[in-house]
Amino acid sequence: MAEASTAERTSDGTLTLFSERYGEWYSSMHGAGAQSRTVFLEATGTHLHPFAQVLEIGFGLGLNFRTTLTSAEKRGAALSYLAYEAFPLAASALAQVAAGETHPLWTALLGAWDAGTKAGQLHLWHGQYEVRVEFADASAAPLPRQWASAIYLDGFSPTKNPEIWTPDFLARLADSLAAGGTLATYSAAGAVRRSLLAAGLAAKRRRGLVGKREFLVAHKP
Repeated sequence: MAEASTAERTSDGTLTLFSERYGEWYSSMHGAGAQSRTVFLEATGTHLHPFAQVLEIGFGLGLNFRTTLTSAEKRGAALSYLAYEAFPLAASALAQVAAGETHPLWTALLGAWDAGTKAGQLHLWHGQYEVRVEFADASAAPLPRQWASAIYLDGFSPTKNPEIWTPDFLARLADSLAAGGTLATYSAAGAVRRSLLAAGLAAKRRRGLVGKREFLVAHKP
C-alpha cells in the first residue's frame, strides 16, 4: 500500500493528504470538495444524469466517488462507478479524510478495502449503487469500451505521473467513453488537450477555481 500522511484541511474545510510518492497533494489545497464537484461531477454532467456510469483514473482518497454517490442519492439516480488505483492507501487513511461519511456503500467499501487491495479488486453494491475498484496501473490494464458516461481523469500531474497522460492512453480513454460521454480533468496542459482532440473528442478549456485558472473538458460526439 502507498504511504499516508497526516490529513490537512483545505480552504473549503474538506480534508486531503500529501503523497510522498508523487510529491503532490491528492486534492487541491484551494478546496478539495469544490474541485471534486466543479471539475468532475458538474463538468461531466454527472450531477444531472439519471444513471451515470463513471470511470475514474486515480481513486485516491475516494473523494470523487463520495461526491458522486451523494449527488446520485439526493436525486434518486442510479450509479455504476469503476475506478483504477495503482497505489492504494490503507482504509484508515480513507476514513481519516472522510470523517462523518456514513453512506452504507462507503462504509462497506472501507470494511472491504484492505482485503480488496490484497485480492486486486473489490466489487460492491447497495441498492441501485455499484462500485468496483481495480487495484492496478490503469495504463496497463484493460478498460471497458464505449461504456462510460463520464471519465474522471484524476491522477497526479503529467510531470509526476506521466504514464496516464500519454497520447496512447488518452486515446484508450476516449474509446472508453460512450457516445455523448464527457471526460474531465484538472489539467489544462496543451499536450493533453491536443491528444484528446487527436482521439476524436471535442476538448476545450474551462475557467477554473481559485488557485487553478483552467481545466479541460472533452466531449464525445
